[in-house]
Amino acid sequence: MARVKRGNVLQKRHKKILKYAKGFRGSKSRLFIAANQALMQAWKNAYRDRKKRKRDFRSLWITRINAAARTHGLSYSRMIDGLSKANIQVNRKMLADLAVRDKEAFATLAKKALAAVK
Repeated sequence: MARVKRGNVLQKRHKKILKYAKGFRGSKSRLFIAANQALMQAWKNAYRDRKKRKRDFRSLWITRINAAARTHGLSYSRMIDGLSKANIQVNRKMLADLAVRDKEAFATLAKKALAAVK
């Protein structure tokens, strides 16, 4: 069987990995093996955290809605239940935005939710 020298292919692959690892510290940006391992870990973390970001934002919105709802005598769950019973469809992202930026509009929604729960 003929010998395979792989010079260009290997060099291109190493250069590509080192290009991706450019901002890493120390040997992780200069040595291929260290850079390759660091990149694999970084890509794994990035993939996982793209999913986690969605959960983190939803929990942030729920926390903000709960804090604002409690100033109007409601808990988060009763607020959401009241809005659904009043047939008001607004998502948690918009509710949290209203709770932070437009307190009068949130107060109106809270009153409607309170009336629907009782």
